[in-house]
Amino acid sequence: FFDGQVDLTRHDEAEIAMMGIGRKFQKPTVFESHTIEENLMLALKGPRSIFPALFHRRSAAEARRIDDILGIIRLGDKRAALAASLSHGQKQWLEIGMLLAQDPKLLLVDEPVAGMTDAETEETARLLKDIARDHSVIVVEHDMHFVRELGVKVTCLHEGSVLSEGSLDFVSADERVVEV
Repeated sequence: FFDGQVDLTRHDEAEIAMMGIGRKFQKPTVFESHTIEENLMLALKGPRSIFPALFHRRSAAEARRIDDILGIIRLGDKRAALAASLSHGQKQWLEIGMLLAQDPKLLLVDEPVAGMTDAETEETARLLKDIARDHSVIVVEHDMHFVRELGVKVTCLHEGSVLSEGSLDFVSADERVVEV
């Protein structure tokens, strides 16, 4: 249940997004032929029908929001670059920024550091910790070094049920976790 009352299994992806849940999957999906700034602009929360989209002009508030997000995702100096020119890790950060542009209540992030360099992995840990100050964030990750860098409560699930929960050291030492 989301917000203690909504059974998400009864809703499609668009409805779930409209409720304020942003999802980011392992492989980044950005608009590579557009700039970083344009990707964020396309992702901003707002009306999506044809006429408002065709005649939309960026407001001062939207420009400030994009500036804020560019700072958060560490891409402020690359705003005019094409998304295709970004490293794999930077594309992941851009996609996280596109989630933030939707102003979600909850961010679900699946294996955000898969395929990243060590430096990108460390920066991603800092990025997600920064975001978690203002947003609820759930990360699915198998890289335990990265999970340790996050320094957060760990929940181990097995077949859809909570198997163990606590610090990474506590969960890692749990015999039930070791068995599965």
